[in-house]
Amino acid sequence: MSKEFTHRFRVNASLARVAEFHQDSRVLKILTPFPIIVKFNRVEPLAEGSTADFTMWFGPLPVRWVAVHSNVDPKSGFVDAQMLGPFQSWQHRHTFIAIDTNTTEILDQVQAEPSTHPFWGPISWLMWLTLPVLFAYRALITRRNVERGIS
Repeated sequence: MSKEFTHRFRVNASLARVAEFHQDSRVLKILTPFPIIVKFNRVEPLAEGSTADFTMWFGPLPVRWVAVHSNVDPKSGFVDAQMLGPFQSWQHRHTFIAIDTNTTEILDQVQAEPSTHPFWGPISWLMWLTLPVLFAYRALITRRNVERGIS
């Protein structure tokens, strides 16, 4: 059963600044709220076909995730698709939209199918149900870092 989630927010910064912030896949670490801990296994610079291989620790439970990037446009966004992880399928489109020279809207669109696996199914559903909290946190941290010029 395919699910869709959309989240949008504005940042008081130029499109170039917002795009620059997202160029480094390692920002995922600061965009993930405690108590989840992210450990990078291998991360390539954001480019067409690049991968991000990381493990998220939910307490004692490790969840490995490998994502491949596509439709990478340094000015307008990119897509990451789960190649390995708890979902049956996962695609996350990040879109950056200039509202004016000092305001950018970030639009996150996720299409996913939770797993039917007896172990990974409940994990993927739990992750899906917490997306509103995760993306609210990401908006707060993105604003804080981008508006202050911190990478």
